[in-house]
Amino acid sequence: MTTYSDTQEFEGATFVKASLKGATLRFSDLSGVTMRSVDVDGLDIDSHDLFFGSLVVNGVDVVPLVDAELNRRFPGRELQKSQTPEGLRDGWVAVQAAWATTVADTPLELWDAHVDDEWSLAQTLRHLVLATDAWLRGAIQRVPQPFHELGQIFTGAGEMGFDTSIFRTDAPTRDEVLAVRAERQRLVTDFLATATPELLAEERDNPWGGGDWHPTVGDCVRIILEEEWAHLRYVRRDLALLG
Repeated sequence: MTTYSDTQEFEGATFVKASLKGATLRFSDLSGVTMRSVDVDGLDIDSHDLFFGSLVVNGVDVVPLVDAELNRRFPGRELQKSQTPEGLRDGWVAVQAAWATTVADTPLELWDAHVDDEWSLAQTLRHLVLATDAWLRGAIQRVPQPFHELGQIFTGAGEMGFDTSIFRTDAPTRDEVLAVRAERQRLVTDFLATATPELLAEERDNPWGGGDWHPTVGDCVRIILEEEWAHLRYVRRDLALLG
């Protein structure tokens, strides 16, 4: 199968009576794409950025419907948007309880298993360590080098100029991952225990640099919650396929 990578040759293109059956698109820009009289049976879309825009199907923006259904499936997920310390604390408790159930219920043989190019449970927990390090230790607490070596960096970080040599290249043990993950969870819990509305309103720098965006402390916490809920959904989706 032909692979098209790092190309812009299809921008503005028109496909008529073309077959994309079975095609896979990853890390691709489909914003503004118009599809008319198309067969979409079995079309599977997964987009973390879905909730920052619109997706119109037969004249209906389905983003609010998807958001509401995910909130139903993951009780407490709606609190990731909370603007109050109390709401963020409750949201953190809810997502950690959901993660505890998922980790406890996952057989050891599936710890490092993954579907296609998706992360395994082990890699996902390591990425959540990275997310906590970036947005709590780095952005909120302004630790000069906030990252633990066990963190799982995201695709493209090197091209952004990020020093990926910080991170281990070998696979840590399950006990190592769970220990660092638990430590980072405690850091968030301790921070939220004393967070005030005034603190949440303070501005910070984007830990990944670039641009003029200066998130508030509350924004940083909400991003941590979004990461937690999104990756929980990914893991449960893949474990269902593996199991």
